[in-house]
Amino acid sequence: MTDVASTPALDFIAKTVAENPVVLFMKGVPDQPRCGFSSITVQILDHLGVAFVGVDVLQDDELRQGVKTFTDWPTIPQLYVKGEFVGGSDIVREMFQSGELKTMLAEQGLIEA
Repeated sequence: MTDVASTPALDFIAKTVAENPVVLFMKGVPDQPRCGFSSITVQILDHLGVAFVGVDVLQDDELRQGVKTFTDWPTIPQLYVKGEFVGGSDIVREMFQSGELKTMLAEQGLIEA
């Protein structure tokens, strides 16, 4: 059995999450999402005016599987804020609708309250 902590994909994910305040692992890129769930999440982040890095998991099978392994979360997109996994599209949408996402991003100093 291989040590999952040392694969290039997992190293890339950990580095990306550590170096960027807001990261969205998604299908496609922010300007051209390639699935509805990724598109919804991008729209929410854009609406809130938060700067984020979009990482296209469709470019690399290891990356696509690695993201799921990294969080033990089966679906994409996946949103990270300040190194913490927030959730997938449904969770992001629920947090947006309740106002919780805006509050969290403002508390982290990523958007104006």
